[in-house]
Amino acid sequence: MRTGRRHNKLGLILLAAIPITAFVLGSWQVQRLTWKTDLMAKFEDRLVRDPLPLPPQIDPDAIHDFDYRRVYARGKFRHDKEMLIGPRLHDGEDGYLVITPLDRSAEFRGFTGNTTVLVCRGWVAKNKAAQAARPESLNTDEVVVEGLLREPWKKNSFTPDNKPAEGAWYFPDVYQMAEHTGSQPVWIEETMRPDLLASYDRSAKGIPIGRAPEVNLRNNHVQSGDDGDDVDGLETAGWWKG
Repeated sequence: MRTGRRHNKLGLILLAAIPITAFVLGSWQVQRLTWKTDLMAKFEDRLVRDPLPLPPQIDPDAIHDFDYRRVYARGKFRHDKEMLIGPRLHDGEDGYLVITPLDRSAEFRGFTGNTTVLVCRGWVAKNKAAQAARPESLNTDEVVVEGLLREPWKKNSFTPDNKPAEGAWYFPDVYQMAEHTGSQPVWIEETMRPDLLASYDRSAKGIPIGRAPEVNLRNNHVQSGDDGDDVDGLETAGWWKG
């Protein structure tokens, strides 16, 4: 009889724990949904603002407060220091992300510090990975790049380590790539308006297909809930590194 009573008590305890556990999990999911909704609203607000000119040197610690902020930068691509990250799928096709340092020294002639930043130009197909297969993508003129300033990515445990000496890049480690190319640890994702015909044309020529200017929180970027608000009149001063 006593054994049966103990079992009954244990069963009652377990039954009582079920609604409590469900309540806790439900509350957590609601809180997370609210946080994510607020974060997306904040990022989308930044997307509709006019792009900011990128200063010559950026404080890496300030990038968090400008994540998803539209920016533009003028300079020349250093194709000799290009890096390919992959493999990466695009519409079911295998390929690579093209990362090219943008040298902005001519834009800031009086500045003696490092002005080069990393630009993720977009995706190219595997058969266009070699530069010889995509000469039209190797513009040597001065260009104006418009894109999104992004925080460094967060590597997951399943991704292999990069092998810079072998030119093998599996993950965009911003600090590692900056050191490898002599750039600032600043990552800009070049954007383009979704256009099917333009994407087909770029793919055929091997010109990288840039990302759409939209918020996507399903990636591996580091995100946190204490994202700071930026104010138009103070933005440039906030990320300037003197």
